[in-house]
Amino acid sequence: MTIRGVFAPLVRGSTWRRAVFLLLGGVLALPYALLVVAFARLLGSADVPRPLGFGLLLVGAGLAVVPVFLAGSRALEIAAARALLAVDLPEPAPDHRIDRETRLRAALWIALHLGTGAAVLFAAISAFPMALVFVAGLAGIDTGVAPDERFGPLDPAHPVPAGLVGLAVLVALGYAVAGLGALAASMAPVLLGPAQAERIAALEARAVRLAERNRLARELHDSVGHALTVATLQAGAARELLDTDPEFSRRALRAIEETSRRAMDDLDHVLGLLRDTGTGRGPATTAPQSTLAGLDRLVADARAAGLVVESRIGGPLDALPAVVSREGYRIVQEGLTNAVRHGRGPVTLRVAVPPEGLEIELVNAVRGSPGPTGGGRGLDGMRERVLLLGGQLDAGPEEDRWRVRATLPAPREETE
Repeated sequence: MTIRGVFAPLVRGSTWRRAVFLLLGGVLALPYALLVVAFARLLGSADVPRPLGFGLLLVGAGLAVVPVFLAGSRALEIAAARALLAVDLPEPAPDHRIDRETRLRAALWIALHLGTGAAVLFAAISAFPMALVFVAGLAGIDTGVAPDERFGPLDPAHPVPAGLVGLAVLVALGYAVAGLGALAASMAPVLLGPAQAERIAALEARAVRLAERNRLARELHDSVGHALTVATLQAGAARELLDTDPEFSRRALRAIEETSRRAMDDLDHVLGLLRDTGTGRGPATTAPQSTLAGLDRLVADARAAGLVVESRIGGPLDALPAVVSREGYRIVQEGLTNAVRHGRGPVTLRVAVPPEGLEIELVNAVRGSPGPTGGGRGLDGMRERVLLLGGQLDAGPEEDRWRVRATLPAPREETE
């Protein structure tokens, strides 16, 4: 190991930050030290009755111990450890009580922090100045020390041995601070780490975020996938009939424009939600999502793409809960998109609102022998939507047709 490597721990920025952390513990320990000195004098005075002195001692000890077990003290120690020790500790959960084991671990950490900090602070105000005086004497600098003044076995009148001892003390203090700081950084996750309840809360919050992002991914897949499918078919038809039927081509281009604009609105909405959920700022205030109120427009887009759709819609769609109406719209959208991509011939769409919920059924012929047509990510997305709402989804081939049938529970709000 080179000389530079030997002294590297003394000049690292992390060592200085950890030294500040240790000195912070020493500063926090000063009131406790003053309290000990005050009670030592109090109990040693003959003018104070013993029962009164011990009673005040118990009260003072209680007041000194209580802050060590407070959740706020643990939160402050976590913040200090993250900033000065560079330890990756999660923020303490503010909405639940910490258990006894976590309080004991935090109390032990605070006690160790105060104890080591007090030792470092004592060395900083005693041994460190003395070592500097010896080193200054070795360099020939007049420190104002009297010739007959001694520091234990060390005599400033002999600067060489005193100066060497001073250098050794400075290096030893540096290594001691570096070692204590490294030990504190390694022990912080053990004593300040999250409790079991905090880990569970963090996992639940992460699961909620992942579920929300998956839902947004499904929204993006359904909306943009449907728009691209319809726009592709309409563009192909417009290209084929551009010379023979310009009016149809203009209608197709207009439909492509409207479909693309709605897809861009949905894309902006989903991206806004992803940005806000990623930064923790809450839901975005962008355009509302599509619901079954726009079912007629969705069917019209599919027909404009050349798909024959026979729709039978019955029941009060506006009476459905918003979440059911929104997911129902996406199921119909994905079903029509799959029919355009993989099916042939007309599509029969039935949407009913019975008292117990919402029923959606799409039936279309398929190309070739029926297989896993219309499956993949789109069908998985429909199945997830249905299961999340506690419904049922049946999708599969029936002879030469493909049938999708979804039922969603939709409790009605009672009205007076």
